[in-house]
Amino acid sequence: MGIYDLQFDDYGNTRALKVNAKGNAVLFHNYTNKGVAFSDEERELFEISGLVPPEVKSLSQQVLNAQDIIREKISDFEKFIYIRSLFDRNATLAHALLASDITRYMSIVYTPTVGIVCQRFSSMFRQGNGLHFYPGNIDDAEKILRRYERADIRVAVVTDNQGILGIGDQGAGGQAICLGKLMLYTQGAGIAPWHCLPISLDVGTDNEKLLRDPKYIGWHHKRLTGDEYFAFVEKFAKAFKKVFPNALCQWEDFSKQNAFTVRDTYVNDLISFNDDIQGTGSVTLAGILAAMKIKNEGIKDQVYLIHGAGAGGVGIAEQIEAALVEEGMAVADARARIYTLDSRGLVTTDRRLDPYKGKFAKDPGALPWFNSSEDGALENVIEKAGVTVLIGTSGQHGCFTQEVVTKVLANTERPIILPLSNPTANTEAIPEDIYNWTDGKALVATGSPFDPVSHGGSEYRVGQCNNVFIFPGVGLGVIASGATTVLPSFFTAAAHAAADCVGNEDLARGALFPTVDRLQEVTLKVAKAVGRAAIREGVARKCAFSSFDHGMDPERLDEAVDHMIWKPVYLPLEA
Repeated sequence: MGIYDLQFDDYGNTRALKVNAKGNAVLFHNYTNKGVAFSDEERELFEISGLVPPEVKSLSQQVLNAQDIIREKISDFEKFIYIRSLFDRNATLAHALLASDITRYMSIVYTPTVGIVCQRFSSMFRQGNGLHFYPGNIDDAEKILRRYERADIRVAVVTDNQGILGIGDQGAGGQAICLGKLMLYTQGAGIAPWHCLPISLDVGTDNEKLLRDPKYIGWHHKRLTGDEYFAFVEKFAKAFKKVFPNALCQWEDFSKQNAFTVRDTYVNDLISFNDDIQGTGSVTLAGILAAMKIKNEGIKDQVYLIHGAGAGGVGIAEQIEAALVEEGMAVADARARIYTLDSRGLVTTDRRLDPYKGKFAKDPGALPWFNSSEDGALENVIEKAGVTVLIGTSGQHGCFTQEVVTKVLANTERPIILPLSNPTANTEAIPEDIYNWTDGKALVATGSPFDPVSHGGSEYRVGQCNNVFIFPGVGLGVIASGATTVLPSFFTAAAHAAADCVGNEDLARGALFPTVDRLQEVTLKVAKAVGRAAIREGVARKCAFSSFDHGMDPERLDEAVDHMIWKPVYLPLEA
C-alpha cells in the first residue's frame, strides 16, 4: 500500500485521493501536501496539527505568495529552480502558479529557459524526477517501470538526450526537456501530474565538456551506437509495452536518423509518436494554414523551402506533403514543391545522404537551373524555385538576411517567413528586421517568444510556432479515443484545428497563432479533432482509463475530452 490511492470518476478524472498515511508522510509527498491550505479538519484527520503553522490559507492566497517569491528571483534560471522545487513539494500549487500566467511561466519551464537548464542540469540537481535508464539498469527496465503502476501512467515523454533544442547532445540534462513537456501536458491537456512519467534513456554522451566535468551525473561514457544503441532502446520499448500497454509514449529530442528509425520501428508496437518530427510538422502546417486565410490562397499554390534538414525540418516537409496529398495532389507533385537545405546547400540525390533526407532530395537533372553545388545556395534556390514559404530549422542565427528575405518577397506579395530555431539565440532572423525589410508585408511566426513589433504605425503580434499547441491535444485525443496507434492523419487534423483557433482580429493583424494564454482552449479543440480522426480511421476503441464509453460517437468523444481535464485545485483527501 502506498501513501495514497487515486479515486476516479466515470470519465477517468481523479475526484479524490485516498490517503493511507498520517503525519509527516502526508506533508512530504508532493501530491498529498497542501502546505498551510490543510483545513482544520484535515489537520486532525491526518495528524498534522502542530506540524504546520496555525493559519489556514486558500490556494489562491498561496499562489499570490508564490508569485511574490518568484518576482524576487533575478534570472529565469533561478525561477525555473523555484518552480521545480515547488512542484517537488506541492504539485497542485506549482501548477496553479503556472496556470495563473501560463504565457509568462511557459517560457520558464520550457523554451527558452529550459535550454539553459539542460546545460546546467548536473550542478542544479536537487532530487530525482522520473526515470533514468542506462546500460547498468536497462535489463531491469520492467521491474523499475512497475514501481509506477499505481500512478496509472497515461503519458511518458522519453528522450535519448542527443538532439536537445538547438544545443545538441546534453547527456543526462535532457531530462529537463521531459519535465517541461509534461508540465505543459498538464497545463494544456489537463493530464494530472501523477499520470505523467519523464524518462531519460542515458546511452552516454559525446559532449566532451560533460565527460570532463566531475560534477556530471550521467553515465560517463561515449554514446552507444549502432546495434548496441538499438538493442538498448528495444529493451526499454518492450518493458514499457508490457507495463503500460495503453499509455502514450512521446519520443523527444532524438537526433537525425535515430529519430526516424526509432519512430518508425515502434509505430505499430507502441502508442507513440515523435514530437520533434510530427509535432513540429503539425504546428508549422497550422501556421501555414492560418497564413493561407490571410493570403486568400491555397497551400497547393505555394513553394516551400526548409532551411535545416534535421528531424524537425524533414518532419515539416513530411507534414506539408501529407496536407497537399490530402487536398488531392499526387505525392510526386507535392514533393516537387518542397525544397530542403542543409549545411551543404540544397539536398540533392547525387550526394551521400542519411536515409531520412532522401525522401525530399532533388534530382539535379530535373532542375534546369542547377549546374553545380553553388547553385544550391539559399538565395539562389529561393529565386530559381520561386519560394513563397521560407522555414528555418537550421539553428544558424541570422542566416535569414535582408537579401534572403527580399528574395522571397520578390516571389509573392505576402511572403511567409518562419524562423523557428530555438533557443532565441539561434533564431534565423529577428521579427523586427523581417517586418522592416518587407515593409510589414511578411507573415511571421517564430519558435521562441518575441515581443510585439511596431512598424509603420501598426503593431504586429509575433505568433509563436510552438509545439505546445499540438502535442498536448494529440496526447489527450489519443487517450480519450482509445486510439491503438498514432496516425499521420492525426497531425493534419491537429494542424487544421489549431489554425481554426486564430481569430479574424488576429488574422487581420498578421498573427498566425493564438496567444499562449488560450492553450487549454486550443488543446481541447485539437484533442477533439484528433479523437474524431481516430474514430474515422477505425483505430479508436474504448478508453482504457475511463469507464465512460464514447461508443465511436464523435459527440460522446467530445464529452469525454471535456470531462477528463484535471484542474490545479486541491482534491478532497479521504482517509
